[in-house]
Amino acid sequence: MELFGSSKPAAAASSTETKDALKQRVAAEVAMANAQQLISKATEKCYLKCVPSPGASFSSKEQTCTERCLERYFEAFNIVSSTYVRRVAAERQAGALATEPIA
Repeated sequence: MELFGSSKPAAAASSTETKDALKQRVAAEVAMANAQQLISKATEKCYLKCVPSPGASFSSKEQTCTERCLERYFEAFNIVSSTYVRRVAAERQAGALATEPIA
């Protein structure tokens, strides 16, 4: 006999919700870490390219170079990222179509 009307399906649903929430949180933390790594890497590469001898401040030439470098870096990243996402989606769809039974 169940106390207070509790049932296993409700507990299973709660467990599933907890797992989903945890998966979302981990995915968000991974995305944040990836974004931080991307920014750090872009900054490092552009700084090395545009600031040959560090000083107390950026010259206008160094600042312009760094801004353009970062813009190009992120633009290239976005192109590569969107192409990758489309390719993965197409491969998943092709895989799903390949596993469907033929009628």
